[in-house]
Amino acid sequence: MERLLSRTVDGVLRMSAQRVPERIAVRYADRSWTYAELDAAVSTGAAVLRERYGLAESARVATYGHNSDAYLIAFLACSRAGLIHVPVNHHLTGDDLSYILGQSGSSLVLADPGLAGRVPDGFAVTALRDADDSFLAALAEPGAYDAERDPREHVQLLYTSGTTALPKGAVMTHRALVHEYASAIEALDLNEDDRPVHSLPLYHSAQTHVFLLPSLAVGAENTIVDAPDPAVLFDLIETGRADSLFAPPTVWIGLSNHPDFGARDLSALRKAYYGASIMPVPVLERLRDRLPGLRFYNCFGQSEIGPLATVLGPDEHEGRMESCGRPVRFVEARVVDEDGEDVPDGTPGEVVYRSPQLCDGYWDRPEETEEAFRHGWFRSGDLAVRDAEGYFTIVDRVKDVINSGGVLVASRQVEDALYTHPGVAEVAVVGLPDERWIEAVTAVVVPKAEVTEDELIAHARSKLAHFKAPKKVLFVDALPRNASGKILKRELRDRFAARADTA
Repeated sequence: MERLLSRTVDGVLRMSAQRVPERIAVRYADRSWTYAELDAAVSTGAAVLRERYGLAESARVATYGHNSDAYLIAFLACSRAGLIHVPVNHHLTGDDLSYILGQSGSSLVLADPGLAGRVPDGFAVTALRDADDSFLAALAEPGAYDAERDPREHVQLLYTSGTTALPKGAVMTHRALVHEYASAIEALDLNEDDRPVHSLPLYHSAQTHVFLLPSLAVGAENTIVDAPDPAVLFDLIETGRADSLFAPPTVWIGLSNHPDFGARDLSALRKAYYGASIMPVPVLERLRDRLPGLRFYNCFGQSEIGPLATVLGPDEHEGRMESCGRPVRFVEARVVDEDGEDVPDGTPGEVVYRSPQLCDGYWDRPEETEEAFRHGWFRSGDLAVRDAEGYFTIVDRVKDVINSGGVLVASRQVEDALYTHPGVAEVAVVGLPDERWIEAVTAVVVPKAEVTEDELIAHARSKLAHFKAPKKVLFVDALPRNASGKILKRELRDRFAARADTA
């Protein structure tokens, strides 16, 4: 552990390259890299960035692309070269893309050729891969840029998901991320015998920093795929090329509803990780019934803390299916009131953190940084309760709690009740403006069978106090999400606010 903690982000890879140089580190498409080859490519990539593109120390380099080995190498090359990496959501276009590139002050954008045309004028762009003059092609001519790096240096700007406001760039140091890797390795039982498949976007902190980099740190054999396509994942698992998978609840729901889920031999899957948003308890129960030998881990946190903060291990689920677990090794967590004072166990309050995994603040946002770190602890914005044994259960985002007639209603509790109805595929509960109730509890439902509004309201009332049951149910074909699988409740509130009826 001590040896790992003294490393920089790229040093984590070098440590494994020295220990298991000939082992396969990463597979992507028809390419594979041993640990020695991957480490050499990172050194060459660092030289390319500093010398070919003339980037100065601490320059920001944005990566705007889909999953690939090139994406991983670019990030690690930035780390080795003393540059600050800016992962960019490949779905962003227009003003959203301009905002991230401009606010970060990116000097160079490494973009997949199919995305490069979206980059606004005024930004230097080069191909990340799939072109003769791309960053990946330049790695064919060996080079090396190696310099001693201070673990306190900034290495990445992790932009928040922007579900409630404009994204903010959490400034991450080598030290913060490496501590988070150590926490992840221990809490998630990662080891060199694992064969994880990485299918979520690498620009998102969970896939990269909770799974891919920690898996490289332990010397595991990693497979990167473009997206969580059920057919691809089932093939990898059934042929023994993958034995662990991380996915948000939305993806697990999709996999469990896929027609091949019950027919394929998925016995090679040993570890199932979920997180990024709340897993409905009924869905988790269905997954466990289908795959009783599979070990489930609930991972919870946010970008600002690297992002792993708490884990509920496979032996801790019984009787705690709603819990997100206890803090990982390098995280302290408390539940507090608005003044930063601890609330009694079992009482809802905001989760606050203190940890070496935390960001240094928000890039060029001093007021937001000061507000987030009030009272010397980071304010998460998550509403939770803590029990006497130290387990945390997230009740809601502070901004998503519904004030219905002066009574606070947690949207998650209503969602869990509705998920037990067989006609509900997915649901998000929000508060919409209402003359009588202040906010009317409103369920936005994606149906998977014929079901009516009255039927769902009656079902909710059979399981909840009547004031918590939805006043209205709206049916949609799909729920809006960001790349990490989080439902964009702000977008739902904006979309349906004008249509809200007075109860």
